[in-house]
Amino acid sequence: MHDSPWLAPDEPPAFRVEREHGQSPFLLTCDHASARVPRHLHSLGVSAQDLQRHIAWDVGAAAVASKLAERLDACLVMQNYSRLVIDCNRPPGSAGSILRVSESTPIPGNESVSADEARARERELFKPYHERIDAELAAREARGQPSILIAMHSFTPVFHGESRPWHAAVLYNRDPRLARALLRQLRAEAGLVIGDNEPYSVGDSTDYTIPVHGERRGVLHVGIELRQDLVADEAGQAAWALRLSHVLPSAVAEINT
Repeated sequence: MHDSPWLAPDEPPAFRVEREHGQSPFLLTCDHASARVPRHLHSLGVSAQDLQRHIAWDVGAAAVASKLAERLDACLVMQNYSRLVIDCNRPPGSAGSILRVSESTPIPGNESVSADEARARERELFKPYHERIDAELAAREARGQPSILIAMHSFTPVFHGESRPWHAAVLYNRDPRLARALLRQLRAEAGLVIGDNEPYSVGDSTDYTIPVHGERRGVLHVGIELRQDLVADEAGQAAWALRLSHVLPSAVAEINT
């Protein structure tokens, strides 16, 4: 399935692409799509139960992204391995890149990661994923296909004992155009509580996908966070994919008018 000796021959490559030839200007990414850990890392010493929690992946985000890509006819690039191996939305070498403790859960397999091992994780999982996103953006630019980057994530309804009221959130840093238009579209829907750069915001030291692929390229972009209890099952995933398939084009149209 891949050319990497670091991954077993029957293990998937670092990333997967859906709707590679999608005609939409939207390009979707999902940095935390999977809870998979390469076999040779022995689950990083983390229990199967903990690997299903948010510490390992963004629950529901990949499923929503896939359904949304289908509705929009948009290309989607997703990471195939857990954020616990290396976080693909953190700059390599940063404090959040390879965590020894995630929230309050120790990650035994990350307790003493050597510089060589950290570089191997970056080389085998982080770089191929981001190189694929970069190649997609470059190819679209070369053929004159517009690109609008949508970085899909999800967040826990309770964090360190504190309940989070938002149903979803929009994230941005230097370029708020799409985020602000999308915020207006979502807040126009009755009953929705939408966060504006909360519970998270985008920064150079804490994020990678939007700063590198969105801001540095000058590509219109937004980060979308969905609360996990709302997208934990197929019905919720389908509902949010449908909603986003309407509001995203409307938000873009608002910017362009």
